Amino acid sequence: MKLTREIKAAILVVSSLLLIVFTINYLKGQNLFDSSRRVIAIYDNVEGLASSASVTLNGHIIGKVQSIGFSDDASGKLEVKLLINDDFQFSKNSKAQIYESSLLGGKSIAILPANDNGGNVVSGDVLTGIIKPGMTDVIAQKLEPLENNIELMLVGADSLLKNINEVFDAKTKSNLRHAIAELDQTMSGFKKTSQGLNDLILDNKASLNNTFLNFDKASSNLVNLTDSLASADITKMMNDLQKTLISINSLMAGLEKGEGSMGKLLKDETLYNNLEGATYEMEALLKDIKLHPKRYFRIMSKKEIPYKEEN
Repeated sequence: MKLTREIKAAILVVSSLLLIVFTINYLKGQNLFDSSRRVIAIYDNVEGLASSASVTLNGHIIGKVQSIGFSDDASGKLEVKLLINDDFQFSKNSKAQIYESSLLGGKSIAILPANDNGGNVVSGDVLTGIIKPGMTDVIAQKLEPLENNIELMLVGADSLLKNINEVFDAKTKSNLRHAIAELDQTMSGFKKTSQGLNDLILDNKASLNNTFLNFDKASSNLVNLTDSLASADITKMMNDLQKTLISINSLMAGLEKGEGSMGKLLKDETLYNNLEGATYEMEALLKDIKLHPKRYFRIMSKKEIPYKEEN
């Protein structure tokens, strides 16, 4: 049968249309000749997930995202249709987790298999969708408390600056400038004093050297004296001192008992009374000599003076 030109043109047009449809569906993630399972995952937020994103299981690609759209129940949730190869079996209770597949922010879906011996997933099953926090989310969570602390710190710094501005009025600033100027003058005075001390030390360097030399000699003599005391027979000195103290104690004990001349003088009351009486008579005699000297110097006097005892 000979094909006419019209039939050939029709076959070419139909083939072109089929190729266009296949290409469009392939770009959408659909393969008309593929028998992959079509499952759905429900999410509140797809976090930038795009169609044709890869679906992995334990890091191995087992499918891709076919389409993303809102669910029909007007809940605002998103339905993500997945094309899963038939070569990989996992439980229908598994979860589909959105995660960052690269540092540039690309998103993919990882199947987290549930080892619960449930039935294998088939086309039309709905998986629970979860989202793994990305690096940006983790950093944001870590920075949120820091941001709050920085905000509080800024508020405190603002209040502190306001208080400082209220304290440092024009008068206070003037006093502060004056105090700084006086401090500068004081430091200048210290500098001059320090220079004077340096000059004084330089001028009297020889005297200071002699002084330190004498001090060194005195320290050496003190060391020698200490060594002499250390080498002395301290035990013998202490024994002699102890014997001396024993002798003194014996002497004092004898005096206390009235032994010897000193002991009798201290303890004999008769001797004490005699001495006291003699002392009284001596005082009377001296007083009478002072009042009547001629009575006691009769040799020098030609006329004897009769003695008259005074009442």
